[in-house]
Amino acid sequence: MSEQTKTSPLHDKHVALGAKMADFGGWSMPIEYPGGGVVAEHTAVRERVGLFDVSHLGNALVTGSGAKDFLNTCFTNDLNRIAPGKAQYTLCCDEDGGVVDDLIAYLRSDDDVMLIPNAANNAEVVRRLKEAAPEGITITNVHGQNAILAIQGPKSDEVLESMGLPTGHEYMSFVDAQWEGHPLTVCRTGYTGERGYELVCAVEDASALWDALVAAMEPFDGMPCGLGSRDTLRTEMGYPLHGNDLSTEITPVMARTGWAVGWKKDTFWGKEALEAQREAKESRVSNGLLVTGRGIPRAHCAVLDADGNQVGEVTSGTFSPSIKRGIALALLDRSVVEGDKVTIDVRGRQIEAEVKKPPFVQGGASS
Repeated sequence: MSEQTKTSPLHDKHVALGAKMADFGGWSMPIEYPGGGVVAEHTAVRERVGLFDVSHLGNALVTGSGAKDFLNTCFTNDLNRIAPGKAQYTLCCDEDGGVVDDLIAYLRSDDDVMLIPNAANNAEVVRRLKEAAPEGITITNVHGQNAILAIQGPKSDEVLESMGLPTGHEYMSFVDAQWEGHPLTVCRTGYTGERGYELVCAVEDASALWDALVAAMEPFDGMPCGLGSRDTLRTEMGYPLHGNDLSTEITPVMARTGWAVGWKKDTFWGKEALEAQREAKESRVSNGLLVTGRGIPRAHCAVLDADGNQVGEVTSGTFSPSIKRGIALALLDRSVVEGDKVTIDVRGRQIEAEVKKPPFVQGGASS
């Protein structure tokens, strides 16, 4: 591990459990644990409950009179669509419409918004906001000051209830609460497609909270989960990963995340470029691929039509533990539509696949 690599406040817990560690956005984070690996952890979340340490995720606060209105001139989505206590998926774009980051905004009030960007992009999002912020608006980078734990799966409510934590609030909402006298935020959000919660707490409270969650999961046969299963879970749902399915080269129009764009807003970063793309019907758009042959697609594999012509490229690919098939997200020529048969070139081997709009499985996130 390099001197620059950051570690979660739960790093020692992961090492003690024998986790396989890897770099995520400059943070050393667990990929999987020896109790069963990615497939077992994935299955635990789909069927029961799993616990993720996602403390590498970014964290920033935007406060001051008009904080919400300021953010509305920056990010794509329209914060006027939600009320205080709600969360919203949104995008930070550059002037060309490229995606600097996708993130979630938690609206406490018109003057107080919490942001959770991706780990590697937190500093850049904060930099851009600080550069644009008018007098009276304060941007505070609290990345590394808070820990974030995600309890995900059909039994997540029972786990939190056994600890006296609030549950049952609507999908994409949050509640400020206390646990053992310590403040934390219970967010009804996640990246797995299953019903679940993300808990934001102070770094010094993370270790005790982790231990309590692990103990509370035991009656439900839950398990700690690494970021390997988080990736298979989100790919099954068709959720994009920044750096793969969204990037400064892959815009919201191309990634089919235009639903997270407030097109009627007067302004936001990249508005003109994105409107022009939408009007011109950008030639490449994201779609799903369901492997019908044998093999596992990977990012950057070419997608070919029946005549062997390249019609796209895989942006994310994996094996789906839920349906026991290879699945992928890919940027495809607009002429390729759902139901079309294609082949994926995996290191010179041709794998048959069918174009299928995600999700590949039905999750219970919004139930």
